[in-house]
Amino acid sequence: MNIAFIAHDRKKEEMVNFVTAYEHVFKDHTLYSTGTTGARIMEKTELSIHRFMSGPLGGDQQIGALVAQNEMDLIIFLRDPLMAQPHEPDIIALLRLCDVQGIPVATNIATGELLVKALQRGDFAWRELVHKYKPGDPA
Repeated sequence: MNIAFIAHDRKKEEMVNFVTAYEHVFKDHTLYSTGTTGARIMEKTELSIHRFMSGPLGGDQQIGALVAQNEMDLIIFLRDPLMAQPHEPDIIALLRLCDVQGIPVATNIATGELLVKALQRGDFAWRELVHKYKPGDPA
């Protein structure tokens, strides 16, 4: 599965702790992240993460492009609801794309925990069918 990690500045440490706790789950997947978040996770884990630009510089939109192409399977996006974000339109656009494509997205640690537990159980195996029968691909 293709999994993306995004965290606002005051949530980065929480993301690092979360990913570290579930490193054994994430190690079997293809991982993506915005720039700084990915760098901080890789400093504390053995995970390899494809890093995009920082969120305010377009990283959210780069991940959004994968969502629009239905290439992303799961997003954990720890948002800071108490701090205004200069790139709020990009954030809203990413969340909208997730809704359009039916991509599971967690915006807080509690929902992230639920999605990781579901990932462990194999509850997202249906995403393999999405990739297998992607429009335009020979089945």
